[in-house]
Amino acid sequence: MSLSNLDLINECDAFPYYQVDPDHYAASINTYYELRVEDHDYAVGYMLPSVAEVFRGIPHWSIDDNERILTLAGGSNVEERSAAVETTLLAMRTTGHFKVLEKWRDELYPVYGRNKELLFNVERSASPLLGVVTYGVHLTAYLRTTEGEIKIWIPRRVYNKQTYGGMLDNAVAGGIASGEGPFESLVRECSEEASLSEVIVRSKAKACGTVTYFYIRDEKAGGETRLLQPECQYIYDLELPDDVIPKPGDDEVEEFYLWSVDEVKEAMAKGEFKPNCALVMLDFFVRHGILTCENEKDYIEIASRLHRKLEFPTP
Repeated sequence: MSLSNLDLINECDAFPYYQVDPDHYAASINTYYELRVEDHDYAVGYMLPSVAEVFRGIPHWSIDDNERILTLAGGSNVEERSAAVETTLLAMRTTGHFKVLEKWRDELYPVYGRNKELLFNVERSASPLLGVVTYGVHLTAYLRTTEGEIKIWIPRRVYNKQTYGGMLDNAVAGGIASGEGPFESLVRECSEEASLSEVIVRSKAKACGTVTYFYIRDEKAGGETRLLQPECQYIYDLELPDDVIPKPGDDEVEEFYLWSVDEVKEAMAKGEFKPNCALVMLDFFVRHGILTCENEKDYIEIASRLHRKLEFPTP
């Protein structure tokens, strides 16, 4: 198997584009239910019909089959809505309705409205059920040799990890909890996942924008497949001196490799990277002039697809 860079994009950014094929887009949209919040006349997520059906008749939720809309009607503020969502999901977890809830994390993710206001919080493991936008931080750690060559620190996920076990990752990656800023999340994750000191992260990490995509979960993600997962990752670069070596700081990373650009490209082509981590590497290659219009025939599409405009509100 040899995947092209565009193949890697298509795997992670798999939801259809209206501009490319309006008929296919419309057919896809019409198979889902919109998730809405009472008194807000727009979608904050897309849900599979099989998932929406489980919410039928549950307090705080109403379903309109004609319009294919599931509405959270439980509460008029963040606290009340969040409590209604939590109560529902805990009950579903207890009854074993969804496999993804077996990976309950006790971490809350935010769901925003059109005015960038927080509408409610949702348990991290449940966010794909609701199809809401989730947020994370990804950091690429690298060094430059005396000859000017870039070498990149690449971790391998532990083989028994519930999601994407044994696959390659970015040096640091993690979700942003509700109420947490991206950079503070990064500092925390750098310590936990790569044993990188707060001092070096705060002084040397550089914000490099975002990568956005609309993922459709497969069996590697664990739990139910075909769940919709639009995501926004805040991207950072960290150029490290030779004497700073990332080391696993928790039980999620097997080991770190220091690889040349060509070695990273080879592993990407073999499909060894977690899908969204491959996109972050492509973004790094574009920003550092490694991937250019001269050496990549799909350059324009790749560069634009790394920054998809999501159809739901973001902060």
